Amino acid sequence: MRILGLDIGSRTVGIAISDPLGWTAQGITTIKRKNYTQDIEEIKKIYDEYDVSIIVAGMPKNMNGTIGPSGEMVKEFCEKLKESFDPKIEFWDERLTTVAAHKAMLEADLSRAKRKKIVDKIAATYILQGYLDRISNK
Repeated sequence: MRILGLDIGSRTVGIAISDPLGWTAQGITTIKRKNYTQDIEEIKKIYDEYDVSIIVAGMPKNMNGTIGPSGEMVKEFCEKLKESFDPKIEFWDERLTTVAAHKAMLEADLSRAKRKKIVDKIAATYILQGYLDRISNK
C-alpha cells in the first residue's frame, strides 16, 4: 500500500511517495504545470506505477484555519483528479510546510537555484510524512 503526497501549486506540483509499509516519505519529482489534462495524466502515470491506494493533497490554509484562493485551487484540482480516475483523496493541512522545506534546504547549504527546483518536492515530502506519522500513531 503506497500513499502519494501532492503539493499542488499554480505552476508546479511536488510529488512524494511512501515506502510500501507506509512509514517514510520520499520526494520523487516536481511536475511543471501545463494544463489540467497533461497534469492529471502525469499524476495518473505515477499513481499507476506505484500502485497507490490514497492521495494526500496538501491543503493550504490561512493561519486562522480558513481556506483562501490557494485552497480553492487545490480543491478544484482534486475534483479534476476524481473526475479523471476517481482516486481516494485526503487533505492534509500544509501550513508552513514550504517554510520548513526552505529552512531544511538552507541548513543543507543548497544554492538558491537548487532550492527553487526542489522546494515543491520537499514540501510534498513534509506533507506526506506528517500524514504517515499521524496514521502510524492511531
